[in-house]
Parts: sequence; structure tokens; C-alpha cells
Amino acid sequence: MEMKKRISLELRNRTPEEVVELVVDNCRSSDGEVEGLTDNFKVLEFLSMVNVGLTSLAKMPSLPKLRKLELSDNSISGGLETLSEKCPNLTYLNLSGNKIKDLSMVEALQNLKNLKSLDLFNCEITTLEEYRESIFELLPQLAYLDGFDQEDNEAPDSEDDGEDEDDAEGADATGDYDEEDGDEEGSEGGEVGLSYLMKDEIQDEEDDDDYVEEEGEEEEEEDADGGVQGVKRKRDPEDDREDDDDEDD
Repeated sequence: MEMKKRISLELRNRTPEEVVELVVDNCRSSDGEVEGLTDNFKVLEFLSMVNVGLTSLAKMPSLPKLRKLELSDNSISGGLETLSEKCPNLTYLNLSGNKIKDLSMVEALQNLKNLKSLDLFNCEITTLEEYRESIFELLPQLAYLDGFDQEDNEAPDSEDDGEDEDDAEGADATGDYDEEDGDEEGSEGGEVGLSYLMKDEIQDEEDDDDYVEEEGEEEEEEDADGGVQGVKRKRDPEDDREDDDDEDD
């Protein structure tokens, strides 16, 4: 697919003035130049043109807000001064897999004062003696070359990683503090709960004792009533005389 058509499709009913990120990897430039990209992409911050057959950057439009530019696997051999003119705020530039052969080609990047990361992996220039030392000396603004700093420490995956790590550390510290508080509250709550349960058990035992005592008293009362009902009533002599008089009648 041609680069112009690909860019048109990537707009997705947006105007160029609305596009912040644009990826047109693996399409084709008909003459080795940037095509379909205009000065109207005023807010573009990320542009990826990987393996599109570029040989020159001469037709790169003015992209004042562009910060990250992916140009790997093309055939660019020079003309990098265009980047400092058209994309002065670049912080990340990937030129790996291009035809960058010597330091003079890279020298043009000195005017990119905000450039922090440069990738020249798989370019012929990497075979030069003291390649890394020379690049860092030529471009003192660089923090990372081919993904590593001057002490061979690997670059973070993105510029936001440092902030994310700080946030994570803050979250951990806060989390630990909360857990300690939670443990203290939990222990106090546990003591209160245990005391409460013990009181309940004591109260239940007392209630059971009261119930047994009350039940015993009721049984005694029943026995007493039963005893009264079971006593024989003595016969009164007057009753006997009444019975004799009745018989005489």
C-alpha cells in the first residue's frame, strides 16, 4: 500500500490537526521520500515509519510537537539535519537498520537539544572502534544509546516508568502503613471480641444454672402438692354417727 493511501486510512475520519499518534509501518514510499504527511499534523507527537523504503528525509514536514520518531529498517544514509529543522523537540529517534556509516552523518543531530535516546543498532557505524564513547562525546545531550546509558544500564521501557515506579513505591509504603494499622485495630478488636464472647459464655452458664434451679424448685413444688393429695383423711367420729342414724332410718 502506498504511503499516501495508508496515511489517509489512518486518519479514520479525523483531521490531521487532531492526530497525536500516527503509525504507517510497512507501507511503501514510491520515490523514497516522505509522502502524504503535511504541516497540518501540528499536534503529532509520535510517528512511526518503519520499513517504508525511505532513502531521504528531505520532504519531512514541520512537526513542532513530535517527540518520538521511528525510522528503523529503511535506507537512510544522510540528510539528518532536516530533523533538527523540522522536528526540533525530538526526544527519541530510532535509526536502526539504516545506512548510517560514520560519525559525520550523526553529527547533524547535535542541534536536537532535547534528544535523550538514539538507536543505531544494526547500522554500519556500530562497527567503529570506540563507537559508543564517540557517540556520547559527540552528542552530550544523549542519555541512552541503543537502549543503554554510558554505564551500560538499560533504559526504561518508556519515559513514564520512573514515575510509575515512584507511584508504586508510594503505594507500597502506604499499603504497609495501612496493614500495620489494620493489624493493630484487628488485635484490639480481637481482644474486645474475645472478652465479649467470654462474657456471653459466662452469662449463658449463669442462665443455665438459673434454669436448673428454677426447674428443681418446680419439681419440689409438684412433689409437695402430690404429697398433700396422697395423705389419707382421718374419719371424723361425727361422720360415723351420722352414718348409723341413716341406717336406723
